[in-house]
Amino acid sequence: MGVKTTDWSLYGGAESLDTRPRRTISMQPSGHPPARGHPKEPSDFLWLMTEEPHRSRRMAILKAHPEVTKLMGYEPLTKWIVLVVITLQIGVAYLLRNTHPSTLIYLLLAYVIGGTANHNLFLAIHEITHNLAFKGVKSNKIFAIVANFPIGLPFAMMFKPYHLEHHKQLGEDGVDTDLPTRFEALLLRNVAGKAFFATFQLLFYAIRPGFLRSQKLTVWHFLNIGAQIAFDLLVVRTMGKGVLVYFIMSSLFAGSLHPCAGHFIGEHYLWDGQEQETYSYYGPLNILAYNVGYHNEHHDFPSIPWTRLPKLRALAPEIYDAIPSHPSWPMIIFNFIFDTNVDLFSRAKRVPRTPVPTPRLQHISKSPSPREMNEDDEDILVTRGYADSGKLD
Repeated sequence: MGVKTTDWSLYGGAESLDTRPRRTISMQPSGHPPARGHPKEPSDFLWLMTEEPHRSRRMAILKAHPEVTKLMGYEPLTKWIVLVVITLQIGVAYLLRNTHPSTLIYLLLAYVIGGTANHNLFLAIHEITHNLAFKGVKSNKIFAIVANFPIGLPFAMMFKPYHLEHHKQLGEDGVDTDLPTRFEALLLRNVAGKAFFATFQLLFYAIRPGFLRSQKLTVWHFLNIGAQIAFDLLVVRTMGKGVLVYFIMSSLFAGSLHPCAGHFIGEHYLWDGQEQETYSYYGPLNILAYNVGYHNEHHDFPSIPWTRLPKLRALAPEIYDAIPSHPSWPMIIFNFIFDTNVDLFSRAKRVPRTPVPTPRLQHISKSPSPREMNEDDEDILVTRGYADSGKLD
């Protein structure tokens, strides 16, 4: 008899506990209406007293549609798309190796092909962060480092812990590093400031976490950094430094005023006076972006890969069809810059919650003692749908 291995894609990125598969869980919704947050002040964020909405919706869908668990698991197609995009980027960079970056053809190709390709790789790393490219954790981490190569700068291993905190502690001030700080919001309030933010979003996402929550570097961080430096030196030596310039320029375009980059603002900003924290987009640009537009669906079930998120929406239309969504990513950028009712203060925040109480862990088989708990362990409570008050079968 063969040794049974754990499919970590079922855990949405949490990887420290070998607990029961998620499909064995039956949750019951709390039945209590959420408390309302205070009305939003023009010069402040919307402070909510509710828990993040995805936990309760996840439990409701698990109860109404237990077959949703069949959608969970890794997607083998992801690795092949990543390899094709990497090959494409290296090929275009090679063709442009002797072209000056200021020429029109260089800028056009770097924006249209390079920006789109590297944006695709950003979101491939997002998928891989949730262990959705391979069955094993190490395979996903190694492949994330490979997918990072054409981006030019190492970020895959740094992204993972911050992103998992974004999922399990959505909107918590000082914890969720996707949230702008008050300093940013005050500094960039006018049209010029918002245009600057939309143009250089990646710089804010890269710098902000270091000021809010520094990470403890692991061997994976150093492996990511070392592998990226080795790749960059290799392409410079074999094809010229213009290739590396193309990679980095592509990354800057990918997170700038690019049609696909509208999702960065569209996902969690508040619009039209609503207290809705997460928005989806169901348009054609999802083809280029691993269906990241299905963002409510993704936060509800981080263990479902990009190819099956449309199936999740189709499985629970009574829920997802009732949630307002964005019709266009490019228009999100335009509206963010020019709409006076939207700025960096248009985000919902919560006061950071207290440490997780130990009774929350008592039903998890093979769970460590409270002293042995770490951040990855706690991710399982969210990504597998345990949360605070569910009943485990």
